[in-house]
Amino acid sequence: MSSICIFGVFVADLCFFGKSIPTRGETILGSKHIVGPGGKGSNQAIAAARLNGKVNFITKLGKDSNATMALDLYSQSGVNIDGVIQDPNLSTGVAAIMIDENGHNAINIVSGAAGHLEKEDINKNLEIIKKSKIFLTQLETPQATTMYALQKAKEEGCITILNPAPARTINKEDFLLIDFFTPNETETEFYLNKKIESDQDIKDAGNEFLDKGVKNIIITLGSKGVYFANSSESYFIKALKLKSDVVDTTGAGDAFNGALSVALAKDYSYKDALIFANKVGGISTTKLGAANAMPTIEEVENY
Repeated sequence: MSSICIFGVFVADLCFFGKSIPTRGETILGSKHIVGPGGKGSNQAIAAARLNGKVNFITKLGKDSNATMALDLYSQSGVNIDGVIQDPNLSTGVAAIMIDENGHNAINIVSGAAGHLEKEDINKNLEIIKKSKIFLTQLETPQATTMYALQKAKEEGCITILNPAPARTINKEDFLLIDFFTPNETETEFYLNKKIESDQDIKDAGNEFLDKGVKNIIITLGSKGVYFANSSESYFIKALKLKSDVVDTTGAGDAFNGALSVALAKDYSYKDALIFANKVGGISTTKLGAANAMPTIEEVENY
């Protein structure tokens, strides 16, 4: 199978579970907490590797216990770490995640070492990008570096996927670098500055993204599934009917994007790729945590 290059952040997830997510000024009693690996780029790399993707991950870590957690996980999952940079003068990133009884979450991220990724770090890893069919990234890394990486990936002929989270302003010309743009509903509202309240709103949003120069738009809709559009076709795909309750949605979007990269690397049709990614994202919500919730290819095939 063709290789996948993922550029992004690793953070240690500090997950706090409670009946609700506290509002400003509110203190609540939680039910439990867990510490585990996270960061969108890292989660997506783990998701893809567990689905037998040939994954190279580019990121920056400190040299601390959280970095050890990351490297151990990559070793166990089969993620190639030739592109992982360690800086002893920086701390590995962390994220505080509040999760309510319905599995919904709110997240505060401190990117740490990965927040110091620079264009030169991309240049040092150009060989990895050159050898990859798929280039997947997000917006947790410094934006100038991210857009530079997307530009280099396009120059090398990669299929590019941008998962625009957290939502940040994207320059008009940078949309032209994106083959697959994968916002959720909230991110869609941010980029188009309007509320999404109906199926027609979603269709209209898809057309607006295409008008911006995105080649393929994928709007993830949580329990409602996913919407896809490009210049020749558009359709909704319903969410997977789960065999057990949703317990944590933290890594669902990352599971989806990691799975999408694997499916595209395997030359799935777009519809089959979305069905596969939708299934992987759904299964991930039935487990606690982010990276640790990513299903294996065997789990997906037997679900």
